[in-house]
Amino acid sequence: MSDKSHATPVDFWFDPLCPWAWMTSRWVLEVQKQRDLDVRWHLMSLAVLNEDKLDELPAEYREMLEVKAWGPVRVVIAAQEEHGQQVLGDLYTALGTRIHNKGEGPGKETVAAALKDVGLPDSLMEHWDSTPYEPQLRASHKEGIDKVGQEVGTPVIAVPGPDGEEIAFFGPVVTPAPRGEEAVRLWDGTLAVASVPGFYEIKRTRTKGPDFSNL
Repeated sequence: MSDKSHATPVDFWFDPLCPWAWMTSRWVLEVQKQRDLDVRWHLMSLAVLNEDKLDELPAEYREMLEVKAWGPVRVVIAAQEEHGQQVLGDLYTALGTRIHNKGEGPGKETVAAALKDVGLPDSLMEHWDSTPYEPQLRASHKEGIDKVGQEVGTPVIAVPGPDGEEIAFFGPVVTPAPRGEEAVRLWDGTLAVASVPGFYEIKRTRTKGPDFSNL
């Protein structure tokens, strides 16, 4: 890659639990192989996003948010605060590979193994049940979600627009993650649509969940 000072900054907010954010992140990294992008990773939280509406959610999803969603993001925000934001990209890849590709789930053993994969100390697991960095987690989450609104989830992406203004959007939600020229076509199309003043939303019928078979 060329000097980052000439690269297009791409800010990407993720929750490691979200399979759709994981697919989108792999797509962005595929685009980065072919375009000069400086991808900067940020943490957001599905638990924070939904904490005021748990009673409105299906029981299974509510249980996931209450039981599984907090531990991983607490550990990740601790890694950021104690070792620098630059560790997030590799840590997210390690977590996503284990949680989503290998189907290990987001439990303590998985997160501890991901820390080991990227050379981060196991002491970060002390933040699993509570962390003094919760204000930083909430601030990072707010920074991302404020760009697109409370009615969406992960991922959130922000890039410079054609006139220098920021363009931020939720998604795209895509499965499987496109590769090669297809990945770049989707990137160009997404930026083109997102840059249109007043653009709101496009949706298509979804008949199946995410496909991780080609990752």
